[in-house]
Amino acid sequence: MVKHIVMFKLKDSLSEKEKQEIAGSFKSAIEALPEKIDFIRYIHVGININTTEKWDICLESTFDTLDDVKAYSVHPAHVAAAGIIKEAKEDRACVDFEQ
Repeated sequence: MVKHIVMFKLKDSLSEKEKQEIAGSFKSAIEALPEKIDFIRYIHVGININTTEKWDICLESTFDTLDDVKAYSVHPAHVAAAGIIKEAKEDRACVDFEQ
């Protein structure tokens, strides 16, 4: 199994309300993906409640293989969901590891 963790920092120029709306829409779209992408084993999006930390959103997902992670990254349903934060995103960090 491969764990895929991604953290997102939203632009500081966004209001807290805008950040919450974008993060909520992103969470809903990402967590709906298992219905469209059958090789996602687990997926969850957490919205950071600690505003003193850098990262605003954390995506945690599990796949059978790294090839599945790569296929997920270019899947049209994922690309559409990721588009929700494309313009609002300031930074992104990712790690993939075997579990």
